[in-house]
Amino acid sequence: MSSWLDHKIPPPVIGAMAAAGMWGLSGFGPPIPLPPVARVAAVAVLVAAGLGVDLAGLAAFRGARTTVNPLQPQRASALVTGGVYRFTRNPMYLGMALLLSAWAVHLSSWLALAGPLAFVLYITRFQIVPEERVLQANFGEAFTRYAARVRRWL
Repeated sequence: MSSWLDHKIPPPVIGAMAAAGMWGLSGFGPPIPLPPVARVAAVAVLVAAGLGVDLAGLAAFRGARTTVNPLQPQRASALVTGGVYRFTRNPMYLGMALLLSAWAVHLSSWLALAGPLAFVLYITRFQIVPEERVLQANFGEAFTRYAARVRRWL
């Protein structure tokens, strides 16, 4: 099922929009009851994990000399299945979701936790599923085997 939103908005823009919405929601509802030290530690772990996964995905694409442009998946010249791609098919999006989770913890807001969820739902529907259709068309059985072996997110 194709949509006019497929591959139209760059994922970092979606992430920024989610982060802005999270900030807007953070003043409403009860705060997350975390001691400051625990909150800072959780934010640090989530940021480190998010950046690590994101950069590992980017490095794998660069190493394979294939496009990192999420708006033009048809330009993919290689199916990247090694490195971090052995554990998740979408490390760059997973990294963004972890960074949004860190932002939610930093904001100390239960309502802000809707941001990472909204990001995952939007990116799955309008970015990942359309990308997978293109990868299936371009790489056929190799992509089918890979998708059967490695989860979309985790």
